[in-house]
Order: sequence, then structure tokens, then C-alpha cells
Amino acid sequence: MKRARYVLLLLVVMALVAAACDSDDSEDTTTTAAAAEETTTTAAEETTTTAAETTTTVAPEPGRIDFWSTEKEPARVEETQRIIEGFTAATGIPVQLVVIPQDDMPTSMLVNAASNTLPDVVFHPLDLTIGWAEAGILDLAAANEVIDNLGRETFSEGALDLASVDGQPAAVPSDGWGQLLIYRQDLFEEAGLEAPDTFDKIATAAETLNDPGNNLFGITMSNDPDGSFTQQTFEHIALANNCNLVDASATVTLNTPECVEAIEFYENLQNNYAPAGLQDVVSTRATYFAGQASMIVWSPFIMDEMAGLRDAALPTCPECADNIAYLAENSGFVSSFSGPSGAPAQYGQVSYMGIPVGEDTEAAKQFVEYWLSEGYLDWLAVSVEGKFPMRRGTPENPTEYIDGWLQLETGVDREAPLSDYYAQEIIDGLIAGTNNFARWGFKEGEGALVGALTATLVVPKTLDQVLAGDLSAEEGAAQMQELTEEEQSFLE
Repeated sequence: MKRARYVLLLLVVMALVAAACDSDDSEDTTTTAAAAEETTTTAAEETTTTAAETTTTVAPEPGRIDFWSTEKEPARVEETQRIIEGFTAATGIPVQLVVIPQDDMPTSMLVNAASNTLPDVVFHPLDLTIGWAEAGILDLAAANEVIDNLGRETFSEGALDLASVDGQPAAVPSDGWGQLLIYRQDLFEEAGLEAPDTFDKIATAAETLNDPGNNLFGITMSNDPDGSFTQQTFEHIALANNCNLVDASATVTLNTPECVEAIEFYENLQNNYAPAGLQDVVSTRATYFAGQASMIVWSPFIMDEMAGLRDAALPTCPECADNIAYLAENSGFVSSFSGPSGAPAQYGQVSYMGIPVGEDTEAAKQFVEYWLSEGYLDWLAVSVEGKFPMRRGTPENPTEYIDGWLQLETGVDREAPLSDYYAQEIIDGLIAGTNNFARWGFKEGEGALVGALTATLVVPKTLDQVLAGDLSAEEGAAQMQELTEEEQSFLE
């Protein structure tokens, strides 16, 4: 393990990818599908703390747990505080909540590590976990004790694997979301098409249903060269075909036949069966909502909007005039799909409860266990469609939290349980997909490289050249390889 390698750059650069891949609290509506789910108001920006102002150093207090969180929206801060109050009432252990913007978290952790004032528990995204573990900041033994106490079998295998270092999870999975391929089930059934869970089935459906003359396209997905949503979309395709950023020895592997095949597949769909012009997080959703695409690649944050529960993003398809939830009721969801050279995979984003190295480990473990049991459904309720439970249940009731999550209400202007609009088999598929969560580079210790690629947009800009015909798929893979190797050398 490259424990001491580029520690400072690792922690700082990871802020870039963490911000780009955040679940749903970014103001940048051109970056990720999840970011478009929620518009943060000015008041929300001002309410960034409960017990303390955001700062780079926080003095510990004996007998008190310091809990840092990247969740800054007022409703989430309030719910976090309620969970804290419940924990304190149950255990007598006081907790100070410090809310730190996600892009400030890596630097704050680094400064506090240097001054020996690390928090006792930190809620954070996957994009930061491995870097902190390699820097010696996270207590892996404490995290694994919590996982074992709660029941390792009760957690999503995919979420545990994503954050593992040398076979051990570095933090405890809390919640997450997986990118989806959503398709018009009514159109598929009418055309006699199978669910699009392989490259071949996706391509066949795109070709069969593509009818630009009647304003219907086979698929819509991001091609924005300046948006990391494009990288997320392609990474999902790449992972499904065994195209990986690096191998086990951290050697860049983007010029493999599997990657060329993934680029060819992406280019074929975009150039032959998708709307012309720039497609990003907003336009792809608008196209699908207008009933003008048979498939879309997006995050699950679209689910409440498809049901007509958010006025700022209402479906406008012809059938939606009589039934605003028509798309929700007539769409199918594919969590994991596979290419000819790969196995089923799904791009996933998971948030974790990390326990930094410190003196109050026992109290910290109690707090994390409380968060994932007594306080768990209250936490998931703050954003049901984007906070899938990474802990499914208890050893006694293996589906307790999934069952509870299904009853939680989602929506903005109107609220209702997802189960009011989506069949149980769809929900089951979304949950099952979390076992196939995958990401480039993190398990191999190359989190900083992922951050650098996100910042420099190597992948989307290269894909744009391929789509324009300036590069072949082979040349695109070679360019990605070369530029990624350059970024890796800068971090060494």
C-alpha cells in the first residue's frame, strides 16, 4: 500500500472529485445528474453549522464526541441534530456537530491531523475514504468492529468493497445511490424488446426505437466535454466492459481492447441514436421527460421528478398531460449492465461514517452504531430517492431498513412513498444493484488520480474528439492513456 505517497495532494485534490460526485447538494447544475436534483437556496448556503462555525481547526473537549459532516442543507442539519439528541438522551454522551462544506473537508482534516484535533466521527463520500485511510487518518479496526457488531452480512457487499484497503473496509457504509439506465418499458414491450441489460440489447433497442423524424431518439446521455457527468456516464459503460483506470499495481490501463470497445459503444450510441448537439444533465432529463427518448442514463434523483412530485422539473410527455406520473409508471430501470468483455457493474456513490484515529474510539463506535440503527430511517428520510440504505436490515430482520425505507415519503412540492409509483420488482432491482457498485481507481489506491482526471476533464474532452471524428476509438484510448499517465506522474 502506498501509505505515504502524495498525502497532501491526495487529500486536497480529492476535494475536486468529491464535489463533482456529491449526491445532491451542489449548486452546479451542469456537473452531475444528482446535482440537478436539488437547488440550494441562499438561506441554505448561509446555514452551514449547528454547534460551531466551519473552521479548519476544532479543539476537542473531553467526554464529548466531535462529529463532522458534509451535509449542509438546513433540513439535513436539523435531522442530524435530532439524531444526535436522541443518541445523547440514550447514552449520556454529548456530541458537537460541525458542518464543513465538502470541498473544504480534505484540507480541514489535514490541518486537524497535524494538530492532533481530528473529529471522532466524520460523515463523508467514498471519494475521500481511501485517501484518508492511506494517510493513516482513519481507524480501520474501529470501523470493522462496528461492522461486525451490526452484522457484516447486513451491509451492501458493493459498499464494503468500494472502501476497502487491504481487504478491510476503511469506514462504515451509510447510504448511497447508483447510476441507472432508465428505459420506456411501454415502448420496449410494444416493440418486443428485452430489458437493456447488455451492450447488445442497449444497442438493439436504440436502433429499433430511434425515430428522429417523429421526435423520438434511441437514447439520451451526456456528451458535455466540460461536465464530469459525461465521465460518470462513460465510467459506468467502461466498468461494465472491464475497462478499468488502473490495474492492481496502479498501472494505467485505458488503452486496452476493453476500453476501445467501450469507447466504440459510447460513440455509436451518441452519434447514431441520440439527439445532436450538446447534451448535459439538464437537457438529457428534459428530453426524456418530453417523451423524446427511449432510454436515459441518470441518477435515481430523477425518480421523484418522474412521478411529478417536483414542480421545477415536471414531465411533459404527451401522455403526461392526463397522467403526470406516466413516465414513472411506464419506465423500467437497469442498475447493472454488462458489455461483451465484462460483467454486470454499476457506477455507485456511497457516503460513509469514518472513525478517525483518536482517544474517544469507544464513544465514536457507539455513535456510528446508533446512526445505523435507531437513527437510521430518520436519516434516510431526508432524501429517500438518493439515500439507498447501505445497511439492509438487522441479523434478526434482514430487510428491516429496506422495508422501512420503502415507506418513507419523497418529493419536494408533493410527497409520497416511492412504492406509490414504482413496482416492488423495480425497488428490489435498485437495492440488488448496490452489490455491484464499482468505481475507477479507489480500490487500487488511486483516488488522487481520479480527482485529477475529474479536474482536468481528460475523459470527456477526449470523448468529444472521438464524437467529432477527430480521433478513432483506438486513438481516443491511446490519448486517455497518455494524458492519464501524465497526471499520475504529477502526483508521484
